[in-house]
Amino acid sequence: MNTPRPNREFGWILAAVLVMAGLLYLLSPILTPFLLAGILAYICDPLADQLERWKFSRTLATLAVMALLALIFVLLALVLLPMVQTESSHFIASLPGYIDWLQNQAAPWLQTQFGINLPDAAGFKKLLTDHLQGAGSAAGSAAGFLKTGTLSLVSFVTNLVLVPVVFFYFLRDWDVMMARLDELVPRRWHPQVRGMALEIDTVLSEFLRGQLSVMLIMALFYSIGLWLVGLDYALPIGILSGLLVFVPYLGAISGMLLATLAGLVQYGNLAGLLPIWGVFALGQITEGYIVVPRLVGERIGLHPVVVIFVLLAFGEVFGFFGVLLALPLSAIILVGLRHVKATYQLSNLYRG
Repeated sequence: MNTPRPNREFGWILAAVLVMAGLLYLLSPILTPFLLAGILAYICDPLADQLERWKFSRTLATLAVMALLALIFVLLALVLLPMVQTESSHFIASLPGYIDWLQNQAAPWLQTQFGINLPDAAGFKKLLTDHLQGAGSAAGSAAGFLKTGTLSLVSFVTNLVLVPVVFFYFLRDWDVMMARLDELVPRRWHPQVRGMALEIDTVLSEFLRGQLSVMLIMALFYSIGLWLVGLDYALPIGILSGLLVFVPYLGAISGMLLATLAGLVQYGNLAGLLPIWGVFALGQITEGYIVVPRLVGERIGLHPVVVIFVLLAFGEVFGFFGVLLALPLSAIILVGLRHVKATYQLSNLYRG
């Protein structure tokens, strides 16, 4: 008895998926710049298409998009680098006050409530001296690290140069590459594959482009909110909280923890933390009920728990490349499972 055609096709598809997964695992160390450039090209393709409709050539539209991205990165650097320098200097200047706060307020409270003893000023000084001595001994072994460190630096610089080059070709030839991929699909599979591709595009476009907007809005919201309540490190904590919104709940949790520590040091009492917690509570309400539904939408189908799991799982297996690959691949799997379910239900209907 011959194997039914659908089963044979499913076997070939499964084998192709396994081979592709193996290749991704083996080649992951060199695929990161290509995947990063591909994601950037996918996000920027609508802007390049719009410039083409304004009578730009595709090459000129690509160069214009790259110039815009470079301008954005330069402006961010001009804003963030002086801020980091100023905040670092302020933190170093305030360090003796923080140590006094630890000794005079935090240490007695920890001793009373939990029986934890913090070292005194001499203990802190000895701890700092030990760390400096450890750093000196580590510097003595720097020669052994030089080879691997140099290779890592060369790899980083290579990727830094390679990403814009690959991004240029991806963005310039994006429509051509999509058309050629469309031609490779067998005609009898073409309607179903095209439908799946459109669904995947819907999921990814809504998530990636919408999430970028959410990150920017929430970074602005937290920065302004923490500044209005008088927190010293409002800008860096607000920016970090907004950027980490990409991973559900991570931005709010990490930002609130950092803001709480900064508030404890600055105000020295729990009453000063209430406005800070209010900012993050209002931020979660704004993000969950206003910003995300309007900018990302409810058609994505990626549950927050799924997003956290795939980011951690792919990051563990493939490293930074896996973090980039996690969401696109999970969207593909999601759409594929929907189609498998629909096909299975249809086949049962025909059998019935």
